[in-house]
Amino acid sequence: MTDKTLPEQIADKLRRDILKGTLAPGQQIKERDHAIELDVSRTPMREAIRILSKEGLVLLRPSRSPIVADPSFEEISDVIEVLTALELRCGALACKHATDKDIAKLQAMHDNMALVQGKVGKIDFFEFDMEFHMAIAAASHNAVLAETHSAFVRRLWRARYLSASRKESSDRVKRQHGGIMAALQSRDIDLTYKHINEHLDALIENIRDKYASEADVSAPND
Repeated sequence: MTDKTLPEQIADKLRRDILKGTLAPGQQIKERDHAIELDVSRTPMREAIRILSKEGLVLLRPSRSPIVADPSFEEISDVIEVLTALELRCGALACKHATDKDIAKLQAMHDNMALVQGKVGKIDFFEFDMEFHMAIAAASHNAVLAETHSAFVRRLWRARYLSASRKESSDRVKRQHGGIMAALQSRDIDLTYKHINEHLDALIENIRDKYASEADVSAPND
């Protein structure tokens, strides 16, 4: 039995639809139609949309239906720049303050990702990836930092999923998580910085390539 509220469960469903492209960037989310489709009232649907708007996945519009966000590459780059600073700080504090139990939990999450790779769907594997990063933030034992980190992770939800969906991405994620894990276990802040930077540098390059390929497809032929 889930301990999530109904609006949170609806938000989970809509979030996955956005990640899969069932709800495409710029598409309207008609509150009434989606409420009927999911057999819920409009009140929890409205709350679910607010959750997604706080994550940056949905844009609210006065007196009009909300739409799926379609941020530019520049906007995403700005968020990644802030996220990088947050993840580096989380990693440094985790090296200092993570308990043996925290490290064991992170190792178990890393081992599980290796175990399920290729056996679960892309979205499931992606969610395991995000949970690993948020667990590092939690291991910093700075609640404000972890909460801020979580908010920025969610603002990049779709962009990171697009990056994670690219060919060979799951192998890269597993390898880079392994480097981060080893650095945390040795409590080596400089090595943790190195592996986190490499991980996020790959993210921005994947997203840049994705936007460039979409621009090429949409460009008019001469």
